[in-house]
This record gives sequence, structure tokens and C-alpha cells, in this order.
Amino acid sequence: MKARTQLAAHSILGGTASGPIMATTEALSFWGGIDPATGCIIDVHHPLHGSCVTGAILMMPSTRGSCTGSGVILDLALTGRAPVALIFCEDEDVVTLGALIAAEMFGKSLPVLRLNPQAFAALAAAPSAQITEGAITAPGLLIPVGPPATSAIELTPEDRAVLAGDKGEAAKQAMRIICAMAANQGAARLTHVTQGHIDGCIYASPANLTFAEKMADLGAQVCVPTTMNAISVDRSNWQRQGVPPSFGEPAARLADAYVQMGCKPSFTCSPYLLDSAPSEGENIAWAESNAVIFANTVLGARTAKHPDFLDLCIALTGRAPLAGVYLDGPRKARRIIDVDLPQGIDDGFWPLIGYLAGKAAPDCIPLLRGLAPAAPTRDDLKALCAAFGTTSASPMLHIEGVTPEAEGSAHPDADHATITRADMSAAWKDLNAGPETVELVALGSPHFSLSECEGLADALNGRPSHPQTQVIVTAGHDVIRQANANGTLGRLQGSGVQVLPDICWCSISEPVFPPQTRALMTNSGKYAHYGPGLSGRAVRLGTLADCVEAALTGRVATRLPMWLGK
Repeated sequence: MKARTQLAAHSILGGTASGPIMATTEALSFWGGIDPATGCIIDVHHPLHGSCVTGAILMMPSTRGSCTGSGVILDLALTGRAPVALIFCEDEDVVTLGALIAAEMFGKSLPVLRLNPQAFAALAAAPSAQITEGAITAPGLLIPVGPPATSAIELTPEDRAVLAGDKGEAAKQAMRIICAMAANQGAARLTHVTQGHIDGCIYASPANLTFAEKMADLGAQVCVPTTMNAISVDRSNWQRQGVPPSFGEPAARLADAYVQMGCKPSFTCSPYLLDSAPSEGENIAWAESNAVIFANTVLGARTAKHPDFLDLCIALTGRAPLAGVYLDGPRKARRIIDVDLPQGIDDGFWPLIGYLAGKAAPDCIPLLRGLAPAAPTRDDLKALCAAFGTTSASPMLHIEGVTPEAEGSAHPDADHATITRADMSAAWKDLNAGPETVELVALGSPHFSLSECEGLADALNGRPSHPQTQVIVTAGHDVIRQANANGTLGRLQGSGVQVLPDICWCSISEPVFPPQTRALMTNSGKYAHYGPGLSGRAVRLGTLADCVEAALTGRVATRLPMWLGK
């Protein structure tokens, strides 16, 4: 058996493994895509839906979606449910970071490799393989493996002091992890960040708590202002809501650990709605996919899509690898997507276009053209960015005539794609395939803004919701305070709407998620994608008007929006 000269593999995290090949050409979000309790793929839209990754050599181009995937792979590693190795053919940071944490802090080795396209295709066709430090072997196939990347990172005297332990053991461990990720990303040096946003406070698995409490016990303290994402329970009310202590207690402990480390208990997945939102050109370190994409795209700030755990490491040191979209070049659009803008669109258009744009550019930054005449609002762009993050691994996009960096953003070698009305119709039907009767209207993924709360209150106009249909809005504390002050909260509650803080639809669980629900309606492209796998229910995507109709009548006919025809 001879190695083929065009086949090459590069070790990201070393180790040995052997097992059956499980290969796909479509990226997967580990959070919302894999159940950490079983190792089974729960994303109903993914080709491997229903498969179990435990014990397999898992191959995919990269990952996509949530930053919380690092917590899922760490939990799988700690419980013995992980794949035996991860193989990619494109850059990947999220689960790589989780595997790095597993090895660095918990002694659980999980090899991660990157193959060139020829080697990836050849190995994907094999039934099984064996991985050593120097080669991948499969029937009739030998692929040489190069050593892990090393990078002569230019550290400042302050960086070296942290690495030497002058700022404590937690900061030392954090700097070691940052330097390892910097080497993986090819960064020559680190950059200062002005603020952080923590995504790892979601109780996606026990591993998140294990990591956070270990760092807190080491005396970890953030050194830049750091906000926190939505958590998994209403921190003040979960016991009264009937959440089982077996879930509520560790979820609350996880939030407490980050607060102990100096993070602000903002508990929102929409940190761009806070007064602390960054300005154009500001280097920040955010996790949470929708927030990262909005910050880069709409605000013009600069942040990589930092995985869970790396978000805390950066907040502890104020330093991040100077790579990716922190730099000018990687912010260029590699794909130009022309959108066939229908006449008379409504709010349902924007999550749909974000979802389709991610499918059209799953691994690169796109420039969307043709949307400027529709004059999207901040809420429209919030919906677009969140949906884009479910189907693309990219940390940002550009919209010609709308977003601050769009002019001149196209790379000279950018290719072209289109989103047609036929594409829109097909995607709408795919995301709106549930029954006409719905027992739940789920709003606030990402967290509702004040203007969205006001729009819902205006649409309901004091009318009571249907007795068999619950309407729940999730929002941040700041927005709820503002809504209470101007009377919007009272108007919503008068129509029977529950407005919940701290949690978001992507982290909500029973009994706060109404157990009797068989089907739900949402106006969120993000939750329309993740909801079926996370909740086990049928999920329908609709406009705000559809959601109001469902709230008032308990049903909505299955139909295309007027702007797509009947």
C-alpha cells in the first residue's frame, strides 16, 4: 500500500484512534445538532439525523451554528459518548476548542485532524480507519499526517507574565489555551479586546458546569467588562416554576459561577441591545452565534465566533488571537449573492433570507445584493443574522447599501450565487410543515427588543389569547424594565402573554416549555431550525401576524406569505 502524493493530513490535536467512518458533506452544529446524553444527531434537517457519533471517526467539512458546540463535545468526551476522532477539511474552532479543553484540563484525548480535499474525499469513502501520530490507514489507503502547527506567537511582556502565573493559576491556564488556539489559527500575535460576552453559561451539559466551577475555584476573575448570555433557567423563579432540582440547581450554579468570576448577570442573547453595545471598529470577544454575526455585520465591531470556554479565557486575560475577522482581509466577501426581492414583503422575509443566505454561503462571508430597497430595520437585521448563523459557519455577512462595511467588501475572486423566489418558497415550506393547530407561540429567539414587544402588544391590541394556546416571549432584563416602564409589559400580560427573563428558546426546557405542546409557531428562523430537535415538537415558521393569529385562534392555515403567492 502506497501513499498517494496528493493526499495530505494535518494534525490539529494529536492522538491515536480507530473505528468506523461516519462522513457527511454538510456541516453540523454540535449544540442543537447532537444530544449530549446519547450522542445521537437530533438536527432533523441534517443528512445524518438519527445516527450516533459515539465510537465513530466523524468527518465533516467544518461545524456551523452555535458556539456552545464546544461544551457538547467536552461533555461527550467526559462521558465516553464522543467520536473517537474528528476530521475536517476546512478551518474549525468550536469543537476543536472543546477537544483541547478535554485534553488540557481533563486528560481526555480526542484527535482532531484537517485533511486536504482529495484526502477527505478518499477517506470518506472508506468503511473504517486507523489513526496514528504519523498516518491514517484505511483499506487500500495511506494518508501521511503532519505534526500539529506551531506558531512563534509574539507575546508582550504582560502576556508572558500571565503565562508564567503572575496573575494566578486560572489566568495562566486561560493564556495557555489562548496560545494553543492562536497557533491553530495561524495568529502571529494576540490583540486586546475591550469587552466580552459569555455563551458558556448555558447549561448545555454537565461539562459546562465542570469547567466553570473549576476555573472559579482557581480564583478566575474577568479583567474586561463581560456580559452573559441567556441561561437555562429563570434564575429567581425556577423553583416556583416547577423546574426539577436535578436540572435547576446545576443550571443556577453555572450562572452563579460566572457571576462569581465577575461577569455581569445580563442573561441575554441580544447583548447588542444593551447600552454597552460596541461601536464600529471596536475589538471585542463575543460568543453566541447570532450576537457575533450582528456585531460584525450590523455594528461593524470585530469579533471572531469564539467557542464556549475560549470566551471566558479571553475575558480573564483581555487578549484574543489576532486572526480571522479581527483582520481586514478575512472580512472580505468571497461570494456575491443576488436576491430576487419580492414586492410587498413583511417581517417573515428576513429570517427566511438569512436562512437561505447561510445555505448559499455555508463556509464563507457573502455579500447580499438587492435588499437595500426594502430598508431593513434593526429588528429585521437581527432576525436575518440569527437565521444565517444556523446554516453558515461564517461570523458575518455584508448587505449592499445597508451594512457599514458592504461598500467594496467583495473580494476580487468572489464567486456568484442567487436566491430565487422558488428557493424562498421551498425553504418556507420546509420550515412551516407542522399542523395548523398550535398550542404554543414562541417568540424571542434571539431575545425580543423593546420595539418587538411594542409591535406584539399593538397587534394583540388587548385581545385575549386562545385558552388552549400559550404565548411566551423571552427578553432581557433591560428590555423588560423598559417595557414595564412604558406600559408595554402590562399590555402584553393583559392579553395573556408571559414575558420571561434569563432564558431563551434555545435553552428552555419543561415545564417552563409547556409540556402539552404538540406544535408551535415562531417568527424566528433560528428556532424554526433548532426547535424540532431541541423540543421534540413540530415547529412552524410564520410572520408576526401569523403568530398573533395563532395566539388568538389557536390555529393558522398552512400557506405561503402573500409576497410569495399562494
